[in-house]
Amino acid sequence: MLSIRNPLSRRQWLWHAGGGLGGIALAQLLAEAGELVGVPKPNPVFNGGLHHPAKVKRIVQLFMNGGVSQPDTFDYKPELEKRHGQAFKPTTSEKVEGVTSTPGNLMKSPFPFKQHGQSGRWVSSILPHLATQVDRMAFLMAVPSKSNVHGPASYMMNTGFILPGFPCMGAWLSYGLGRLTDNLPTFVVLPDVRGLPYNQKGNFTSGFLPVAHQGTILNAAGTPPIPDLTPSPKTAFVTPDADRDGLELLGKINRTHAATRPGDSRLDARIESYELAARMQKHAPEALDLSRETADLRKRYGLDDPKTEDFGRRCLLARRLLERGVRFVQVWSGAGGPSGNWDNHTDIIKELPGIAAQVDRPAAALLQDLHDRGLLSDTLVVWSTEFGRQPFTQGATGRDHNAGTSVAWLAGAGVKAGVAYGESDEWSWRAADGKAYCYDLHATILHLMGIDHTKLAVRHDGTDRRLTDVHGHVIKDVLA
Repeated sequence: MLSIRNPLSRRQWLWHAGGGLGGIALAQLLAEAGELVGVPKPNPVFNGGLHHPAKVKRIVQLFMNGGVSQPDTFDYKPELEKRHGQAFKPTTSEKVEGVTSTPGNLMKSPFPFKQHGQSGRWVSSILPHLATQVDRMAFLMAVPSKSNVHGPASYMMNTGFILPGFPCMGAWLSYGLGRLTDNLPTFVVLPDVRGLPYNQKGNFTSGFLPVAHQGTILNAAGTPPIPDLTPSPKTAFVTPDADRDGLELLGKINRTHAATRPGDSRLDARIESYELAARMQKHAPEALDLSRETADLRKRYGLDDPKTEDFGRRCLLARRLLERGVRFVQVWSGAGGPSGNWDNHTDIIKELPGIAAQVDRPAAALLQDLHDRGLLSDTLVVWSTEFGRQPFTQGATGRDHNAGTSVAWLAGAGVKAGVAYGESDEWSWRAADGKAYCYDLHATILHLMGIDHTKLAVRHDGTDRRLTDVHGHVIKDVLA
């Protein structure tokens, strides 16, 4: 029986009372404190990595929701110009099918392409600002998916599986590496102001990992972005003493609750969220205050233009969070649904330039800003989407879903700048050489974070589960 005069610490108590995943939920904190033997933890010798030296400390991922049209952005195909308007007849035996419509004729990009930078990368005219940054990027030019449906494909690009219920990459990084600061969340999600993407919060889930590792969603357009962080002026009775008394009572209730529910990680996550919220009351307001940035910098991010203000605000906020210790920030462009995203079924000519313009200037500013501040030396920038689009028309000038190939790019720490890996076929229909599935992209990102993707695993329902499942290889061609 425990002595009241010598009570267990909160961490010790949670470990004994929670057991199972309840204990795993705080394994990282316990390991860092030296209270557990044999629990993996970031190794100072490895620069914070788990299995080898890490080149990346923090990540910002720009996810383009809806399926970016690669032949109209980064994947220039002269063959489409030659055969514009002709029926699509590939040399393979594969049947040409549309996902939501009857395949039309081949369509060249309505936007002119030019080569940019010393690397000579082809970029279309709808991304003029990102075109100036190509010499910092490593392109993956043949990224296929196993699904041509938004929900499963988004799950795949975020969790490595086409089914729900699996942890996303941000959750795996939080679980494997822990936090860089105690004052802000480890994994932050900044959704589009128009709404959450396909799968809603399923893209940010911790799955079967402890709930504490799921993404913390911030509404960058909200006032304030985090509701109820500070007490309302109308509630004068909410004082520090009252908070302390309330938390003490809540702690007693939580302990009673946890003692009868071993293995439930939700309480551990809630306790940790309360503690984090208390710390964020002091530190988050400063981190989220964009008025502390110069007017010139805010303008570079596009905060002066209604078209770019939302994405620019979230890119600038992402940079502020990263430099204050948030390990992984995900910035989304586009909400779920038939419009207001990159799902350009109806008219590429009218639909694509608008969404591209919202992202182009802020994303380029983020890259330049990270470079100017020296943050690119240990920060990785990832640009991705769930799948690509077809080389033939849907209707008059739209493009249907295409799981055969898409484009992603990396920039920053550990990345070989100005290179490209892989190639789609002559129509940008299928990945032809150097296929890079999400497993390979994830394996490469984990490698840069000092993690061997084959060793970061959790046994769940009798199976050792990984972010990369049973697949994945590190794409060494894009590593510096």
